[in-house]
Amino acid sequence: MADISSFAATFAAAPGKAFKLSSRDPRDQSAFADKNKAKAQTAEDAAAIDALQDRLFADGRKALLVVLQGIDCSGKDGTVRAVFNSCGPIGVKVHPFKAPTPPELAHDYLWRVHKACPERGMSGIFNRSHYEDVLVVKVRKFASPDAIERRYEEINQFEKMLTDNGTVILKFMLHISKQEQAARLQERIDNP
Repeated sequence: MADISSFAATFAAAPGKAFKLSSRDPRDQSAFADKNKAKAQTAEDAAAIDALQDRLFADGRKALLVVLQGIDCSGKDGTVRAVFNSCGPIGVKVHPFKAPTPPELAHDYLWRVHKACPERGMSGIFNRSHYEDVLVVKVRKFASPDAIERRYEEINQFEKMLTDNGTVILKFMLHISKQEQAARLQERIDNP
């Protein structure tokens, strides 16, 4: 990738700026029109990530948290495999977030998230995340609108605390259409 910053800017949602996911085409292939080139670039990037993870682990002063968010079948597991499977087993932990367990529900909603955050020298990958504690709660009306608004600010403060203490946070929304999701779910039924 010649200019990674302009490449990343193509897909980034700038902090504090209005952004509508619906304005993005989930089938946009302009970055990698050729699937083989995309796979080759992913392998090259994964090797670079492995080398950087070794340095992060050896240095031990910072941590990396990668947050993968997306609807079912959006490719969170596949992204972890494609990007992080080249990393050695030391230094990388993947944490999938499912429905909270009874012990987790006995604490504040960020308790289980904070417990799963990577320590210095480590990379942590969240398959889903603390954003579920706003999204699901809002959609299913598990909390009042005021409580949900409060959670937005609490999550911002939580992430600020992490970054202030040496954790770099990278967030990715894996965006697919409802039609693509339906096709992938059907594939799971047809070929379990």
